[in-house]
Amino acid sequence: MTAIDLSSPVAVVGTGTMGQGIAQVALVAGHPVRLYDAVPGRAEAAAEAIGARLDRLVAKDRLTAAERDAARDRLTPAAVLTELADCALVVEAVLERLDVKQQLFRELEEVVADDCLLATNTSSLSVTAIGGALGNPGRFVGLHFFNPAPLLPLVEVVSGFATDVTSATRAYETARAWGKTPVACADTPGFIVNRIARPFYAEAFAVYEAQAADPATIDAVLRECGGFRMGAFELTDLIGQDVNESVTHSVWRSFFQDVRFTPSLAQRRLVESGRHGRKSGHGWYDYAEGAERPEPHTADKERPPAHVTVEGDLGPAAELLPMLREAGIQVREDDEDNGTRLVLPGGGQLALADGQTSVEFRDVVYFDLALDYRKATRVALSASQDTSSQTLTEAIGLFQALGKDVSVIGDVPGMIVARTVARIVDLAHDAVAKGVATEEDIDTAMLLGVNHPLGPFEWSRRLGRGWAYDLLDDLHLRDPSGRYAPSLALYRHAYATDKRESTP
Repeated sequence: MTAIDLSSPVAVVGTGTMGQGIAQVALVAGHPVRLYDAVPGRAEAAAEAIGARLDRLVAKDRLTAAERDAARDRLTPAAVLTELADCALVVEAVLERLDVKQQLFRELEEVVADDCLLATNTSSLSVTAIGGALGNPGRFVGLHFFNPAPLLPLVEVVSGFATDVTSATRAYETARAWGKTPVACADTPGFIVNRIARPFYAEAFAVYEAQAADPATIDAVLRECGGFRMGAFELTDLIGQDVNESVTHSVWRSFFQDVRFTPSLAQRRLVESGRHGRKSGHGWYDYAEGAERPEPHTADKERPPAHVTVEGDLGPAAELLPMLREAGIQVREDDEDNGTRLVLPGGGQLALADGQTSVEFRDVVYFDLALDYRKATRVALSASQDTSSQTLTEAIGLFQALGKDVSVIGDVPGMIVARTVARIVDLAHDAVAKGVATEEDIDTAMLLGVNHPLGPFEWSRRLGRGWAYDLLDDLHLRDPSGRYAPSLALYRHAYATDKRESTP
């Protein structure tokens, strides 16, 4: 099944920001486009707004004047639904209410031809449930664009329980013909991105709620150590706290209140207070004119240790060893492989976050996972009240000798980046095992949909197949609520590798 022919009209119902964006994408691709909105005058206003954006594209040399004029000629506001009768595709972008969407598609089904593809841009509702109102749900599919639709390349093509393969394929190929990067997924709460991205927000909020670090410090660690484009607090301020929390609640409820998707009480209080982020002038941060942005916690300068002794290979942090040598710190190797840690001159130990806590051991400082220890500009350390001041001072000085800012946070298992990445990897494996999407499409979706530095499966390959399982298993022992219980899919993934490696 090929993409819808460019000569065939495409309709967009709902002319808000997303509807206008989708219409612009179809229009620039070359289709005649019909705009419909139930509120009189909105379709005409939307057509004018799209025309103005086309003017800006010409000013930026992204569109020629002739292409703009031709696109304008193909754009038609529709006063009634019957004007969409000859459309080959109708994309809905109206209010996120199941009853409203179902009623709209019942009406559309009475208007359009039998071979017209019907699509919803819903981000939080069940595609299956919306399509269930149709006499022929086989031609119904989800086409989830990301805002702003003209700029962001990702489109999740969602097959409902009753969606025909030919319909899904046609929608997929049409999105690709429009210059987008489509990914195919089953109808699951949150689809790909909003399902697998939940831990990025949830774990940051959990660390904050545990009073282990403030928002500015957590954001800085996610950015400067984890390699994420933005931290969770600043990103949700940009998205809108009310919007982000609504999606979280939708996914949580749709999974029958699965503890893995439990919303944040701190975020609930923020929303209740009216602090919705940038759009309200205050969220986690204050956006009033002249307001000072809080600085992340950064440790004072300390003297680096003269030497360290390495036990084991440090796993994902192995790159630290040549870096230490280059910084002039002597690295001694212990002949007995009895761990994966660095022993500091005072006898204290420095270990990569593994889901355990510092308070459990005699004198241990944990350091967080980094996307790239050479490029990272900040590293987080975690210590308990029982950790000696000498050990913490030596650990701070060691990373400062590598040119890193150091943030000391509370004694939380898995720290910040490590627990976040482990949970994202786990949800990704679980999604593949349950037929939601392929590994390749999940990685693509997370890279393009939320700008993660690596896809979950690229993280998994880089960190080792058992890394996420081991960390979550340790976390689960310390928080047996089920939130951190590794999925059966992740267990199988790690165990299968161990079994192969132990086979002669």
